[in-house]
Amino acid sequence: MGNIYDYYAATSDTQALALFQDDSMVDPFGTLGLKGADPYLILGTIEAHLTGVSEEQVEADPRFCALLNDAEHDGPWLVSLTDTLRDALAAATPERLLKAATAWTRTEDGGGEDPGLMADFLERLGQLARDAAPRRRLYCGMSL
Repeated sequence: MGNIYDYYAATSDTQALALFQDDSMVDPFGTLGLKGADPYLILGTIEAHLTGVSEEQVEADPRFCALLNDAEHDGPWLVSLTDTLRDALAAATPERLLKAATAWTRTEDGGGEDPGLMADFLERLGQLARDAAPRRRLYCGMSL
């Protein structure tokens, strides 16, 4: 059994934590639940590709996969995603998302993965980003 990743939007970290701790993971803005789409392994490369900055610059953003709940908790965990990623996904065309997905499949973490499947995930995450921007931020809840 793999990890479960739920991507969603909230108006603030406080609201995101409240939704997350409610344990229902149901949010008023729409949840995109995907098994196996680990933000640490995927979204740094995707954001770098979409924005033209280095992965190191992406990862330096304090919101990049920042843990919002207790680090000593055995899970589930809630992390924030960057506003830059939200905005880049919201503005990206399907063709640009496919290029970003293809770039990710050429990395060590993405090797052997289907770029079409990753592009589909990015398109759905992009829709969530369009619905969220600019008043809401993106988050990922992770559980085992």
